[in-house]
Amino acid sequence: MELAHRDGVLNAASLMVGAPAVADAVERARRLPSLRVGLHVVLADGPATLPHAQIPGLVDQHGRFGSAMALDGCRFFFLPEVRRQLAAEIRAQFEAFAATGLPLDHVNTHKHFHLHPTVLSLILSIGRDYGLRAMRLPRESGAPLLLRPWLALLRRRLDRAGIAHNDYVVGIARSGQMDEAALLQALARLPAGVGEIYLHPGVVSGEAITKSMRGYRHADELAALLSPRVRAALERAANRRGGFADVLGA
Repeated sequence: MELAHRDGVLNAASLMVGAPAVADAVERARRLPSLRVGLHVVLADGPATLPHAQIPGLVDQHGRFGSAMALDGCRFFFLPEVRRQLAAEIRAQFEAFAATGLPLDHVNTHKHFHLHPTVLSLILSIGRDYGLRAMRLPRESGAPLLLRPWLALLRRRLDRAGIAHNDYVVGIARSGQMDEAALLQALARLPAGVGEIYLHPGVVSGEAITKSMRGYRHADELAALLSPRVRAALERAANRRGGFADVLGA
């Protein structure tokens, strides 16, 4: 994050407040006042903020969310006690972000779980207390047909709530594979509107970060963000760049 912003073209990053290295990430972000930082709400395949004793219906004994998102989505919708725990965890993550003192540029969710209407409702209602003004719309050209109604619903609900959002995302279909060639190709054919280019840069790759990212090429994505060719292409393609607050006035 620090390297990609200081020496590359990264404008914004999202913080997982329950991650083991969160203190280091916050310290680095504080040294980079021009880097926009948002909250990456984790409700699947990652660590929770609250202890297991407070949210036993959400996490395992180690305080980690599982990966059965379809099953968990049904539980969020149908089980009031699980929904109460979900609200408590979402509030705890907003509270943890607020405690960093970093301005809240945007909110998104791990694996785009805010496409779930219950998750979205809770984020919208709780987020108001913490300055929520912008969220990611994970809409990419060629999105699967089954997702398109959910994306349309998400967009309508964000608009009704007065929450700013991008028009499209580039990089979801090639998540973890956005190397220099892929990024240059994407920049050459950006759609009209406000877009978010979505990457997972890192100095190491794949399973060294987490088992669920076994095939991700984080180091190649970092190299792409540091590439002079990418910088030149980005300057040609977009005359206005930054975080959500910069581009959308959120």
